[in-house]
Amino acid sequence: MNNAMMHTATDMLRTRPETGMRTTTPLNISSYLKITLIGVATTLCLLSTLAVSAPRLIPQSPNLAAKSWILIDAQSGHVIVENNPDEMLPPASLTKMMTSYIAAEQIETGNIALTDDVLISKKAWRKGGSKMYIQEGKRVQLEDLLKGVIIQSGNDASIAVSEHVAGSEDAFADLMNQTATTLGMNSSHFMNATGWPADNHYTTASDLSKLARAIIYDHPEHYSIYAEKEFTYNNIRQPNRNKLLWRDSSVDGLKTGHTNAAGYCLVASAKRNGMRLISVVMGTKSIEARAAESQKLLTYGFRFFETVKSYSAQEALVSPNLWMGDADTVKLGTVDDIWLTIPRGAEKDIKAELDFPTEIRAPLSAGQEVGSIKLLLDGKIIHESPLASLEDIEEAGFITRIWHMILLFFTNLIQ
Repeated sequence: MNNAMMHTATDMLRTRPETGMRTTTPLNISSYLKITLIGVATTLCLLSTLAVSAPRLIPQSPNLAAKSWILIDAQSGHVIVENNPDEMLPPASLTKMMTSYIAAEQIETGNIALTDDVLISKKAWRKGGSKMYIQEGKRVQLEDLLKGVIIQSGNDASIAVSEHVAGSEDAFADLMNQTATTLGMNSSHFMNATGWPADNHYTTASDLSKLARAIIYDHPEHYSIYAEKEFTYNNIRQPNRNKLLWRDSSVDGLKTGHTNAAGYCLVASAKRNGMRLISVVMGTKSIEARAAESQKLLTYGFRFFETVKSYSAQEALVSPNLWMGDADTVKLGTVDDIWLTIPRGAEKDIKAELDFPTEIRAPLSAGQEVGSIKLLLDGKIIHESPLASLEDIEEAGFITRIWHMILLFFTNLIQ
């Protein structure tokens, strides 16, 4: 006997799958004619729909003048476009995204505070490259240092932050690598807090997209700094190097980077009509090129894709019969929201398949996996996640359990 049953529905929000319990009745001539007419009408309706439905047209993704790139939806994490996303490359000042992320983490845990007065070391003051222009021996508020890291891309500010968090830049680099592992950035390794060229200091476009997503969602109260167009410190006004902040009002971050080895790089994020995209472009030839190539990715993603909430967490998708429990049925659904990034206009074509046993027995606890839910588009699985019990159900009393065992025996015997 097959112990599991596949349940399929085109629209789970309106159509509930069968529970596996069926009854049959004799079919008379009148019923047969009625069903036949309905079938003919349905066929004509489908043919009419096919005749007027326009195919979804999506052009080939843009080919960029860059070494590596990726475009993802921030909400779903879905990769829309990628090219050499796992190639290990020097990140230059994109490194400072990790520096600022760790600082935000430490602020959230209470280890440091934005109001901290940070003593500036000789090492921080002397560091070359892009600078915030802080002075040795003076104290600078951590909040200003973070703006110096994110907006001005100051190497001096980055070292000052790293020393304040971990005592030394070397210790901070170890913390960076531990954090990278936690975030799933498995193809990254950091040697310093600035992105200064160093052996064994590398990352990938894919890993940077994960870091950008963490910055946006893990610490949203700190993310607004990435959208600021300029910052003045010590009477020196410096603009944000992310040109897209001026060109595209939907862009609100994140970070630029450049060294001779890395080329010109940009991690950008934009939000339009509730949809947020993250682009990573590495190894372009100029400041203008990194902005233009990033804009191509964002335009392509927003134009031809959309992100929809397919199902909500704790939404009951089906309530099959329950055996041996103190309830007759159990609500099954997903414990997390299901977000899908799909071609525009394709939402109506998504089909859902629920797979769960025909015999579900108590006890059950909320969140306990019972089966699976698959979402398909054009016959391809685009999402799969567990189907879980949404409620705690205790085992029934002895007499009820005996009765259910008798019912199951005869039910299985008939089947």
